Amino acid sequence: MSETGGEGWGQSGNPTSVFAYEGHQGPEEGGMKNEGEMQKGEEEGQGKEEDEDYDSPPERQIVVGICSMMKKSKSKPMTQIMERLCKFEYITVVIFPEEVILNEPVDKWPLCDCLVSFHSKGFPLDKAVEYANLRNPLLINDLNMQYYIQDRREVYRILQEEGIDLPRYAVLTRDPDRPEECNLVEGEDHVEVNGEVFPKPFVEKPVCAEDHNVYIYYPTSAGGGSQRLFRKIGSRSSVYSPESCVRKTGSYIYEEFMPTDGTDVKVYTVGPDYAHAEARKSPALDGKVERDSEGKEIRYPVMLTAMEKLVARKVCLAFKQTVCGFDLLRANGHSFVCDVNGFSFVKNSMKYYDDCAKVLGNMVMRELAPQFHIPWSIPMEAEDIPIVPTTSGTMMELRCVIAIIRHGDRTPKQKMKMEVRHPLFFELFEKYGGYKSGKLKLKKPKQLQEVLDIARLLLAELGQHTDCEIEEKKGKLEQLKTVLEMYGHFSGINRKVQLTYLPNGQPKASSEEEEGPKEGPSLLLVLKWGGELTPAGRVQAEELGRAFRCMYPGGQGDYAGFPGCGLLRLHSTYRHDLKIYASDEGRVQMTAAAFAKGLLALEGELTPILVQMVKSANMNGMLDSDSESLTDCQQRVKARLHEIMQKDQDFTEADYQKLAPTGSPSLVNSMKIIGNPVRTCDQVYALIQRLTSQIRKRLEDPKSADLQLYHSETLELMLQRWSKLERDFRNKSGRYDISKIPDIYDCVKYDTQHNATLGLEDTLELFRLSRALADIVIPQEYGINKPEKMDIAQAYCLPLMKKIQLDLQRTHEDEAVNKLHPLYSRGVMSPGRHVRTRLYFTSESHVHSLLSIFRYGGLLDEVKDQQWKQAMDYLSAVSELNYMTQIVIMLYEDNNKDPGSEERFHVELHFSPGVKSCEDEENVPLGFGFRPASAENQEKQTNQGSLEDLSQDEPDRALPLSELISIRRSPMIRNRKTGSMEVLSETSPGSSKGASYRLFPSCSRQSPEIKPTGLGFEGCSMVPSIYPLETLHNSLSLKQVDEFLNAVCEDSSDAHAKTMKALSVLFDTSSQGYGQAHTYPPPKALSSSETPVRPPTHPLCLSSGPPSTVSSAGPSSPTSVNPSNPAIHFSFSE
Repeated sequence: MSETGGEGWGQSGNPTSVFAYEGHQGPEEGGMKNEGEMQKGEEEGQGKEEDEDYDSPPERQIVVGICSMMKKSKSKPMTQIMERLCKFEYITVVIFPEEVILNEPVDKWPLCDCLVSFHSKGFPLDKAVEYANLRNPLLINDLNMQYYIQDRREVYRILQEEGIDLPRYAVLTRDPDRPEECNLVEGEDHVEVNGEVFPKPFVEKPVCAEDHNVYIYYPTSAGGGSQRLFRKIGSRSSVYSPESCVRKTGSYIYEEFMPTDGTDVKVYTVGPDYAHAEARKSPALDGKVERDSEGKEIRYPVMLTAMEKLVARKVCLAFKQTVCGFDLLRANGHSFVCDVNGFSFVKNSMKYYDDCAKVLGNMVMRELAPQFHIPWSIPMEAEDIPIVPTTSGTMMELRCVIAIIRHGDRTPKQKMKMEVRHPLFFELFEKYGGYKSGKLKLKKPKQLQEVLDIARLLLAELGQHTDCEIEEKKGKLEQLKTVLEMYGHFSGINRKVQLTYLPNGQPKASSEEEEGPKEGPSLLLVLKWGGELTPAGRVQAEELGRAFRCMYPGGQGDYAGFPGCGLLRLHSTYRHDLKIYASDEGRVQMTAAAFAKGLLALEGELTPILVQMVKSANMNGMLDSDSESLTDCQQRVKARLHEIMQKDQDFTEADYQKLAPTGSPSLVNSMKIIGNPVRTCDQVYALIQRLTSQIRKRLEDPKSADLQLYHSETLELMLQRWSKLERDFRNKSGRYDISKIPDIYDCVKYDTQHNATLGLEDTLELFRLSRALADIVIPQEYGINKPEKMDIAQAYCLPLMKKIQLDLQRTHEDEAVNKLHPLYSRGVMSPGRHVRTRLYFTSESHVHSLLSIFRYGGLLDEVKDQQWKQAMDYLSAVSELNYMTQIVIMLYEDNNKDPGSEERFHVELHFSPGVKSCEDEENVPLGFGFRPASAENQEKQTNQGSLEDLSQDEPDRALPLSELISIRRSPMIRNRKTGSMEVLSETSPGSSKGASYRLFPSCSRQSPEIKPTGLGFEGCSMVPSIYPLETLHNSLSLKQVDEFLNAVCEDSSDAHAKTMKALSVLFDTSSQGYGQAHTYPPPKALSSSETPVRPPTHPLCLSSGPPSTVSSAGPSSPTSVNPSNPAIHFSFSE
C-alpha cells in the first residue's frame, strides 16, 4: 500500500493522516482524563509491552484518540486494528468514553495528537468539530464532510462532480418552500420525476442516508409489487410486498435499477492507495442473509479492476475520509457507485486488520514523528518493487509469471459408453441443440434428470416385454440408471452425459460384439462420473498456492514488522494483475479456487472464491480437450501402441526402437520391468481378480461390511469400481484392452494412498506393475516419435500457446489499464509497475502436450546449449506428470538496458512433476535445483553459507530470518545431500520440529481428515508432498521465446489448414457438419455464429481491462475466425 503523500486531512486543508489504541499509555499521559475509564478487556494481553514501555527511557508518545460511540469504538474490528497499531513503538491509543463525549464540554475531553472520529447514530458531530477546532489534532477522517455523507443528495452531487459513474437518478424534494422540485407523475410501469422518466424496475431511496428503507419497484410483466430493503434484522435484509405504488410522503432519490447478477461489492479504503473489496449476496435478491457457521454474513473476496481502483482513490480523496466504505454495483461491464458510507472497517479479515493498522500507523508516524523529534523513517521494504538481483549482478524486475498447472488429487474417473437408437434420445439431442455441432454435453441437474427418466422408462418397458424393440442393452441401461441415482441428488460436478451423433452407427469395435453393426444413424452415449477433487487435493492446491507466493520478491520476509508477503502487498495495492483460468471440469475449477485461496491468503469456503475469481476458459478449447474426438494421428498412435503391447513375447530390440524411439530412460526402464507385455497384463488381471474377491469377502463379513472408506466411499462402491475394470480389461477372446491401463493405475494409486488401512493384499504389486504399464501407455498416447508428439501436442495446445505468447507480449506493451493513474499516484514509488500473473489450470493432456512442445519444438539446440541438454535429460527421466504438475514461465525486465535490445527482457522456464507418488523414494530423477537468475550470483558467495549448506548441517533447525537472503527462492528449497529423497528445508522462522521434511515455507493447514506426523502427512489419508520446481533454463531472451512460439503456432496452422481442406473435400458442408465433429482436432476455432457464447451467470471479477474492453464481467468470447487463417483469435480483456 503506498503509505504516502498524505491520506487524511488536517485543518490546513492539506491531506495528512493517522491511527492508534488504548492499551499503552505513554508515561506522560498518566494524568489523562480517561485513565480511570480505561476498558480492562482491552488492556489484557498488553501488559508485557507496557512493562517494556516503562523500562525504556520516557520518549514522547503520539496519542491517537478514538472518539465515537461506544458500540463502534469497542467493536471487534476496531479492537483488532488498535491492538496492532500499538505495535508501533511510539503510538498510544486512547478511547474517549461515551459518557464524556455526550455529557462533558469539549475542553474536558482527553488530549490527543491525532483524532479518529466518525458519526454514527446518536453521535454529537457538532461537538467533535468544536473539539477539532480547539485542539487541532491530525484528522484521519475529515469531520465537516461527514455532514454531507448523511445526505444522499450531497453524496450523489460530490460523486458527479468527481466524474464517478453512478446510476441515472433524479431527486424528489417534498419541501413546501421549493414546490418546483416536487413534480411526480406515476404511471403503471414507470414514474416521471421532474421530467425524468424511470421505467420499472427502479429504486426509491430516502434522501437521509441514515434511513435504510430503500424500495425497488418491479414491472407488471415480472409480477409487479416491490422489494423493501432495510437494515439487517436477524437473517433478513428485505421483504417482498405486493404494493406497487411509490411512497407519497418524504423526499426521495429515484434511480434506475442496475442488473448485477445478485451480488453487491463493498469497498473499504485505507487511504487513497489501499482498498479491500468483498462481495455479498445482494439484499434485493431474496432478502435472506447468507450466514456462515459462526453466524457472520457470508462475503466473497473480490478483485478490483484498474478503473475501480481509481474510483476508490477518488472517493477517498473527494470525501476526505481515509477510512471509507462505499458500495459498487457491477453491471453491463461497468462499475457504478451507489452509496458512500464514510468510516467503516472490514469484518473478520486478519489480513485487512494487519494492513489497515500498518497503513494508519505509517501515516501517523510520517505526519507527526518529525514534529515530536521521534527517529522514524518509512520502512523501505513496505514499497517492494518486484526487483531481484540477477547473474550479472544487475537488478531485474519481475514482470510476468505464467503457470500451467494440473489439477490436484481426485477420486478415480469412471466412464461407460453405449450406443443408443431410441427416439427419446434423439429428441433429447435435438432439444439441447446437439445437431449444431454433432455433439452434446449434459451436466445440469434438469438435463441429467431427463436422461434418468428415459433410462427408467426403457427399463420398465423391457421388464414388461422381453422381446420389445428397445435395442439398448439392459445391463448398460441399468448401470446408467444406477450411476445417475447415486448420491440421491444431482450436482453438475459429479456426473455428465455426452452424446455424439454417428451418421452410420458405431463401427464394430472388437470381436466381443457378436452381432454386426446396425444400419442407420445412432448416438454414442458416454456417461462419466467420479473424478472429483479430494480433500487431499484441496490441501495440495492450497499449500502450493501459499508456497507459490515465494516466487515473488518479498515473499518470505516480514514487512514493516508484520508477518506478511510481498505478493499480498502487491496485490492489495493494485499492482498485481492476476487472472486465473480453469477448464470447465469441476476438479480443475476447485483446484484453481483452492490455489487462489492459498495464494491470496483468502478465508472461507471455495465456492464463493470460484464464483468470483476463476474464469472458465472452455469457449475455445484453450484448456479443455474433448477426448472423444481424437485426431487422426492419435488414432494411429493408439493402434500402434495396442499392437506392440499385444505381443506375447519379451520386448525385442525392434520393439524398443518402435516404442521408445526417443530413448527416454523412464520408458526404457518401464519396458525392462514389463518384459513380456501380455504376461504382465495376465499378472495385473489376476491381481485385480484377487482384489475383487478380497473386497467381496469384506462385504460378506458383517464387521466390515459398512466400513466407511476415504471421501465417504463404501466397500460396495469400491467393488463396483474394480469389478467394472475386471470386466472391461480382458474381453471374451482373452485379448487385453490396453486403453484401460491408465484407469487401473488410477484406481490402484488412489487406493494405496487413501485406503491403505483396509490392508488388502498385493495392492503394492498391482501398483508396481500397472504403473510400469501406465508409464508406457500414458505418455506414448501423446505420440511415439517426435513428429507425432508435436502433431498431437499442437492439436491440444494451439489456443493455449497463442494465449501464452500474448501474455508475454502484452507485459511489455505500455498498457495504461493495469497501472495506477500517474496523476493520482504521488508517493507510490512505482505506480506504473505491476506484475502480471496468469494461471492456467487444466488436465493431464494439456500439460503433456505443452511439455512436448517445449521439448520437441526446437526452442534450443541440445548440442550447443549445455543447460538445455541437462534439462532434457532430466525431463526424459521423469516418468509421470502427476497431480499438481507445474510448468512456470517467468519474465524479467532489465531497466538499465536499451528498450529495443534483446537483453532488455529475460525469460526463465521452470518445471515440477507435481505430487510425489507412494514409492518414489528410490528412483527419483534429480534435476539441478531451482535456479532463477536471481539465485545464481548467490552461489558465487558460498562463504555466506547458502541455504543448502545450512540444511545439510542441521536439518532440523529453522533458519533465522537474518540468514534468509532476501532474494526469490524456490518455494521448496532443495537439499542436495540427501540424494534422491528430497528432504526440504522449512524456511519459516519459529517452526523447528521436523522442519526439514516439510514442503512449503508456510505452516501446513490440513483438512480435518489428515493427521500430521514427523514425515509429511499420514493417517487416514496422506497428503503427499510436491516436488520442488526445477529450472529448465534461466537465460532465454524474450525474442527467442516469441519466435519459437510463433514458429510452433504457424506450423500448426499450416497443418490445420491442410486438414480442413481435406475435410471440406470429404464432407459436403451442408450435411450439418457431423463429419467435422468427428475428425476435427480438439481445440476448435469456433466462429461466433456457431457457438452463441452466453454471458456467464455470475461476475468473474478479474478483468483489469479498461471500460472499453468487452466486459469486466466475464471471459471474452472467441471472435469469428477468418477462414483463410484458421488460427484462433482472442478478443481480449484478458
